[in-house]
Amino acid sequence: MAITFLNRLSSAAETRWLEALRAALPGEAITPDPTPETDIAVVANPAPGALAALPNLAFVQSAWAGVDGLLNDPDLPAAPIARLIDPGLAAQMAQAVAAHVLALHRQAPAYAAQQRRGLWRQLPQAPASARRVGFLGYGEMASAAANLLESIGFQTYGWSRRLGDLETLLATSDYVVNLLPLTDRTRGILCSAVFARMKRGAAVINLARGGHLVEEDLIAALDAGALSHAVLDVFDAEPLPRNHPFWSHPQITVTPHVAAVTDPASASAFIAANIARFRAGQPVEGLVNRKAGY
Repeated sequence: MAITFLNRLSSAAETRWLEALRAALPGEAITPDPTPETDIAVVANPAPGALAALPNLAFVQSAWAGVDGLLNDPDLPAAPIARLIDPGLAAQMAQAVAAHVLALHRQAPAYAAQQRRGLWRQLPQAPASARRVGFLGYGEMASAAANLLESIGFQTYGWSRRLGDLETLLATSDYVVNLLPLTDRTRGILCSAVFARMKRGAAVINLARGGHLVEEDLIAALDAGALSHAVLDVFDAEPLPRNHPFWSHPQITVTPHVAAVTDPASASAFIAANIARFRAGQPVEGLVNRKAGY
């Protein structure tokens, strides 16, 4: 039995991951190269078809919280797959959501525009309790973010396949935060039809996947005044091309996919515990439902 770390990372990043995995799993043989004995694969953006080349594969543990790229592999074997559940990631995401919501609520974009014009003008400021944050997707990360925002005073509302009413969320939320998994059902969900049902002047914050957003629909909604601002951390093409209109749009904040960055040491602790559960024949955490797409 052996564990293979399949990845398409830089050599430096691969080294950091291997060091963290070997420290967390001292009794396991871990290699970046597949072997005939490989029965477990820890994966970080593996090449399509790489898993199919492991004849004795019994379990796949993702090093990322999202598994949409993995599930798009047409040659993906039937072995069970677990996604990463890392409390450190949830804490990071909660902080990122709170930072962006507070920046919008405290009118940071408007004051930045005034500064560029040399304009001193105080704007009316509503209390946090008068503002609602709606979450598209309500898993571990959204729950952590909602708890943090509620401690500040914001109202929160969550929607998922099993929870909440989407129409109510869109019509009443001042800030809509997308944390949905990317599936066939959610691809392109941030589109003109959704923007038209949102509260006029609301803002959208996309920290999930670039594939959720129809880019031209967002620009049209911003230019028409239907939306006031957009915060985008994820994109279809990454890095975002230098000539992309998002860079220069005055109502768009761009960040380079940094809302929640996986820490190899923290992630490896969860991965080690999940592999121990699998080895012991116990249920693993984060088991992926392939039909649902996450």
